[in-house]
Order: sequence, then C-alpha cells, then structure tokens
Amino acid sequence: MPKVKVIHGPNLNLLGKREVSVYGMATLDHINEAMKAMAGRLGLELSVVQTNSESGIIDEIQAADYDLLIINPAAYTHTSIAIRDAISAVGKPVIEVHLSNIHRREEFRRRSYIAEVALGQISGFGPGSYMLALRAAAKILLEGTPHKA
Repeated sequence: MPKVKVIHGPNLNLLGKREVSVYGMATLDHINEAMKAMAGRLGLELSVVQTNSESGIIDEIQAADYDLLIINPAAYTHTSIAIRDAISAVGKPVIEVHLSNIHRREEFRRRSYIAEVALGQISGFGPGSYMLALRAAAKILLEGTPHKA
C-alpha cells in the first residue's frame, strides 16, 4: 500500500480556536480523522505529524518512510528556503496545501518557496484542500498519473 505522509506546520495545532474567520472551526484532530478515513477508502497508508519547528519539518521531510508528501508549511511557506531545499533534496513527489487562499491574503503570504519544488498547490478550500490533495495522491501513486512538470 502506498505511503503518504502529511506534515502540518506551525500553529495548525490551534485550528478551531485561532482566526476562525480565516481558518474555520474544524480542529486539526477533525481534519486528521477525516484524512485517515479517506486514505483508507483510497487504498493509501497515511501518517500525520504536526510540528511548530522548522527543523522538525525538515527532519520529517528527510525521513524515508513515505512515497508522497502532503505539506502545509503554514507561515514557513513564505520564509523557509531550508524547507524548500529539503523537499528538493529528497526528490519525492510533494503536494502543497493551505486552508486559506494564500493568493487572496496579505502580499507577504502570496510568495511560496515550496511551490517551486511541489507538484502542485491546493489552497482556499478549508479542510477540503487536504481531501483534494489525498485524491491527487491516489491518482499519482495508484494510477500512475505522471507527477513531473
């Protein structure tokens, strides 16, 4: 069974409490449970981690225990060349996810260092962004959909 890893970045552990007008009421536990259920239906093995540290994200990217990575680097999207470089170095397919549409937000949030090394970016659909990413992961891993630009 193909393995998908999900990395949630900083402050996502506060979902449901933090800026609900932007991120909604769903908690991270709720999103993770929904992802696990969908992954099972799609025939994917799912592991999920949340960390507030840049180094923790890099360590998880470098772990060799997955076939495809879904990542929401949160604020590190706009600042971390180190995360970008780790993704590039590992060479595994990556889907970037955001709950909000980063392109409709503040100017500084519109730049993603991750987008340049990801297969694609899904943003603006709240928790549904993760579900769309899982569907894309299944297409790539189970149906052999090409994943190179």
